[in-house]
Amino acid sequence: MVIYLRVLKESFNFAISALINNKLRTFLSLLGVTIGIFSIIAVLAAVDSLKKEIEGTISGLDNSTIYLGHFSFGPTKVPQWKWEQFPTANYEEYQFLKRNMPDIKAISYTLNVPNETLKFEDKTVENVVIGAITHEYYDIEDLKIEEGRFFNELESNNGVGVIVLGNEIANSLFSSPQMAIGKKIRLYGKKFTVIGVLQKVGFALGDSKDDAAFLPVNIVRKLYGTNNQNLFPFIIIKPKKGVDNDEFVAMLTQRMRVFRGLKPEEIDNFFVNQLQGFTDAINNMTGTMNKIGGVISLFSLLVGGFGIANIMFVSVKERTNLIGIQKSLGAKNKFILLQFLFEAMILAIIGGLVGLLLVFIASLIASAFTGDFEFVLSVWNLLLGTAISAAIGLISGIVPAFSASRLNPVDAIRTGI
Repeated sequence: MVIYLRVLKESFNFAISALINNKLRTFLSLLGVTIGIFSIIAVLAAVDSLKKEIEGTISGLDNSTIYLGHFSFGPTKVPQWKWEQFPTANYEEYQFLKRNMPDIKAISYTLNVPNETLKFEDKTVENVVIGAITHEYYDIEDLKIEEGRFFNELESNNGVGVIVLGNEIANSLFSSPQMAIGKKIRLYGKKFTVIGVLQKVGFALGDSKDDAAFLPVNIVRKLYGTNNQNLFPFIIIKPKKGVDNDEFVAMLTQRMRVFRGLKPEEIDNFFVNQLQGFTDAINNMTGTMNKIGGVISLFSLLVGGFGIANIMFVSVKERTNLIGIQKSLGAKNKFILLQFLFEAMILAIIGGLVGLLLVFIASLIASAFTGDFEFVLSVWNLLLGTAISAAIGLISGIVPAFSASRLNPVDAIRTGI
């Protein structure tokens, strides 16, 4: 055992000496692996970061949450021309389901309306996302109040002129969220009383609740009308925990068909969009991105691997005389083999570590420039990058190392004369 450890140590020392003595060649070999590892780990880190951001965005919603509306969130067999003719979800259907659908934890009616401008005295905030919702939305999504409260059922049903502001909106119009409560702001040419301010949540997928304002949906219905086709209404439903999801969806579909008077031979003229399907689509998308990025980065790794193999063949050629002398003094084939394998693997691992360091620096710079979007470099990616580097070194060095170990000592010494 001691002999084997000594062989490994001496092989390692020979490899280090060879790399130090050929600095330029070592640097050029490192460069190929560095670029390859940087490419593949950067792609993985970017995809992981995007996935984390998306999951964080929808973390406030349970996977069982259902969006009932006139178009599908994902691929559908229904032709576009057909579903474009589907009636939109309306307030009466929301009330019907609220009364007649069992096992519902919360149900909300929402309207997607254009962004608006909010005014308070001489201050103005433009392009504010307006959430026209019923009061149950608070129980469906993970909204957290910093100051004040959310509007209640009575205010929601009667369309009272109250509003809940996102954190950034409150800070822009007032000196602090505390100062916003009780103030009256102008929207749609009317005055709304601020009754609550949400906690700061940060950026998410090009949108943020910090830049939003929520008000009772019935106010918007009065302004826009009940049959406006451009508002994209949805009924959002959150089932109780433990409810069989398939049975719940089947019952919901049946209730909607009855309410709309659909005949047995007619197809559903609505879509039941499940958030679980959305998260599955996200996983498929990020998985595909990983595969595409991996294939592209593989070419960089191949270039790095071929570079190492080429340098190792040159190194074997240059040290043929030394190999002959070592073998004539009793060096075993495995000593020569390990010597060159170590050299190739050290090259690849150092190149990989430099590549990982560059990814880490790039992630810090990217996070600094993108604000709330955080690039994630996981421990798994670090270990993966190191393992890939070692594998590249092993594969690239095995043939040159084997050819060196099989040299005849007499012929090797003669070659150097």
